[in-house]
Amino acid sequence: MTAKISRINPERLHQTPGYHHITVVEAGRTAYLAGQCPLDQDGRLVGPESLDAQLDQIVTNALTALAAVGAQPTHVVRSVIYVRSDDQSALGAAWARLTASALGPAFTSASTLLGVAQLGFSGQLAEVDLTVALPD
Repeated sequence: MTAKISRINPERLHQTPGYHHITVVEAGRTAYLAGQCPLDQDGRLVGPESLDAQLDQIVTNALTALAAVGAQPTHVVRSVIYVRSDDQSALGAAWARLTASALGPAFTSASTLLGVAQLGFSGQLAEVDLTVALPD
């Protein structure tokens, strides 16, 4: 039996660009993925000047991490996206690229998009943090 996941948008809250305000998980196991960074398998930063290249590497890494615990993007119940920028158009572009990717279904649950001043690695432009309701 897999955990039952319900996604809710209360009528009295604003419309969203694809995510849900509330995600409810009934029973089951949960996995908390470390922030997925734009590092390749050898720990090298990918695309230090390219947000798109970094987001693509983050998607690859997140899909690998999900597969390692037997999960898929549809099992994600919470996401936080960090983008090193205070430019709203850059944040919107990151959201659009991620939601159009193979990881896209992960962002239909409760999701937060943040512009930040600095991330952990020099040249790092983005990071994605995921919480997953594991299938049985």
